[in-house]
Amino acid sequence: MIEHAERVDGIVTLDAWARCRGARCAHCGQDSTRVHSRYGRRVADTAIAGTPVVLRLRVRRFFCDRSECAAKTFVEQVAGLTQRHARRSTGLRRVLEAIALALAGRAGARLAARLGIGVGRGTLLRLLRALPDPVAGTVAALGVDEFALRRGQHYATLLIDMATHHPVDVFDGREVEDFAEWLRAHPGVELICRDRCGAYAAGARDGAPAAVQVADRWHLWHNLCEHVEELVGAHHACLPEPPVTTAEEPADRTAAAEPDDRAAAAQTAVDAAAFTETTRLARRTRERHRQVQALRGEGLGLRAITERLGLDRKTVRRFARATGPEQLVAAGARASLLDAYKPYLHQRLAAGVTNAAELHAEIAVQGYPGSYQTLARYLHPLCAASTHQIAALPQRPPPVTVRQVVGWLTGHPNDLDPDDAVRIKAIRSRCPELDAAAKHIAGLPS
Repeated sequence: MIEHAERVDGIVTLDAWARCRGARCAHCGQDSTRVHSRYGRRVADTAIAGTPVVLRLRVRRFFCDRSECAAKTFVEQVAGLTQRHARRSTGLRRVLEAIALALAGRAGARLAARLGIGVGRGTLLRLLRALPDPVAGTVAALGVDEFALRRGQHYATLLIDMATHHPVDVFDGREVEDFAEWLRAHPGVELICRDRCGAYAAGARDGAPAAVQVADRWHLWHNLCEHVEELVGAHHACLPEPPVTTAEEPADRTAAAEPDDRAAAAQTAVDAAAFTETTRLARRTRERHRQVQALRGEGLGLRAITERLGLDRKTVRRFARATGPEQLVAAGARASLLDAYKPYLHQRLAAGVTNAAELHAEIAVQGYPGSYQTLARYLHPLCAASTHQIAALPQRPPPVTVRQVVGWLTGHPNDLDPDDAVRIKAIRSRCPELDAAAKHIAGLPS
């Protein structure tokens, strides 16, 4: 019964007490009407129109008359409103649990504040952790995949109900027996949707031999993109567009052959300097390929190589399947910080300015973010060229990366930018292998 209600400092306070004559002991279930004492209790309740509500309850402590009961006294609880030791009502706790399930910590605390409920992110997370795990039940269509707790070292397995797309369970490890044991403990699985991992395939055969195993759509497309990336990397020489010759190029190619050849050689040296066998990325890729192939030659499996080298299992598999490092190294011309400033640099070199420090200061004002050493390496093969050779340097279009081409080939044609559509069409015309891959990808069901 509510005796009094008031609003003080933006908080609605309700004074109330329970009308029932007695209460039931929470330990033994014995009813009692013999009052031991009374005291006040404050319980936060759900907000009213965005205004916080606090209940000031006058509760009674009763004697438990059952001699076998360990509790000599107990406090009455209002059904549906209070619980032992709780500072929030049952309704407010359910609201906070729903917010925590939907938004977790910080975002949930911000929403609760707008609803007139003062709560911290830590409290929401504690309420979330205190919720019981839902019962898995019978799952007819089960999705299974791994995720890294510590990449390359420690993995766990996530199970999904493919009918509802809700998580079913998570367990440590990704071994054959781990998955088989879970399937044996949860019979009724008819369809297992997995990646191409052999451990999950063997675990499914052991734990649920009657279940049908299928490869899920995402992993099929992901594996396709990996193979397309290897194919594009193997044919990286087809990616750069041919240089656009300037209008001032001499008509007599025979007479100007020697200067043009030297100028073209200088341009080729500059473009190739971005990614050669001496670069750190290329050296690391080739060294890792050598290590993986050497360990495979010793008879080690992918898992042993992963533990030995500390690499991710997918990375080791990619290096093991490659016939050579060239499939892994996307060589050729790559985008450079100097690409936007090369026309200006060529103009200044043709004017006779060859001081690298002076040129670096000029393009730095224009927004060049690179270092002086990068500019010096680019200018070094050009400083020996004549003014005519500098002016005759072909203007090469900005290079494309292997990942860009993979995205163009595997993406939806309607999502391509018009300029990108023109570039991929030109690449396909220069490379029959990539053209054939594009036709195969277009023929796949969407």
